[in-house]
Amino acid sequence: MTFQRRKNYCSRKECKRDISCTHTFIQEKGVRLGSRCFVSSECGKYVTKFSSFHCQQRGHTGEKPYQCSECGKSFAWSSALRDHHRVHTGEKPFQCIECGKSFAWSSALRSHQRVHTGEKPYQCSECGKSFTTKTILQIHQRVHTGEKPYKCNECGKSFTTKTILQIHQRVHTGEKPYKCSECGKSFAWSTALRSHQRVHTGEKPYQCSECGKSFTTKTILQIHQRIHTGEKPYKCSECGKSFTQSITLRVHQRVHTGERPYKCSGCGKSFTRSHALLYHQSLHTGEKPYICSECGKSFTTKDILHQHQRVHTGEKPYKCT
Repeated sequence: MTFQRRKNYCSRKECKRDISCTHTFIQEKGVRLGSRCFVSSECGKYVTKFSSFHCQQRGHTGEKPYQCSECGKSFAWSSALRDHHRVHTGEKPFQCIECGKSFAWSSALRSHQRVHTGEKPYQCSECGKSFTTKTILQIHQRVHTGEKPYKCNECGKSFTTKTILQIHQRVHTGEKPYKCSECGKSFAWSTALRSHQRVHTGEKPYQCSECGKSFTTKTILQIHQRIHTGEKPYKCSECGKSFTQSITLRVHQRVHTGERPYKCSGCGKSFTRSHALLYHQSLHTGEKPYICSECGKSFTTKDILHQHQRVHTGEKPYKCT
């Protein structure tokens, strides 16, 4: 680390401070004499206090003398350590005057306030989209660059953000932190919990513009719409047959592989589909849990019940071409 010498005047045009001697700007005791400026030889920035200069230089040297007693993390500045402590204390001194939400850091409050003002100062040079923070812009730009810096150690899959990686890892750990307050069922993702809760509330916010049917999730709506568009994006590599859903393709492929993962505990017979096993098991138990609301007849599967109900509705969906 070095300091430059200056004679007569500080060379910074905006400064014009009088320098009465030709000593170097290093003062052994770090005392500012007269009206001198200190200039960094690394980045050329000027400060008027030696202490400020010394702190600034840590950005170049990497020195981090301030350590957190809670977690051991180190920081270059005492102010950064004070800000970090809020992670442990939960203190949130910066409050939004619009909605009352509080934040641990002033920078987080400034970013949040853009939600109210609509300001999006960070623009993507590729597509022109704007964002409220520089971090969100950098994450977005990975869409264009294809960069996926966060890799799963278990399966090798890569992701654009650390958060998405952590969520993905629940596939391997089996962690399901989101629990339904109605039935106690747990989920790995908050979106999965929200979708599930619609089973209890009956909410179906996604409506098909073709036939008016409503669905609990956007994904189910998109799959349904393939009935109208005729799209079948999942193709069997063995026989060329196409399907509307990936799960239907996987079930179909068992015809070629011979896989029968669903086994009857009663007689040992195996099946390619779970509902085929349920139907088979009902032959052993005699159970017919699906009852027709019109006539009271009972059936072993939901599919058979639906077919029966056409007797009452008069529906004839299969037309000869």
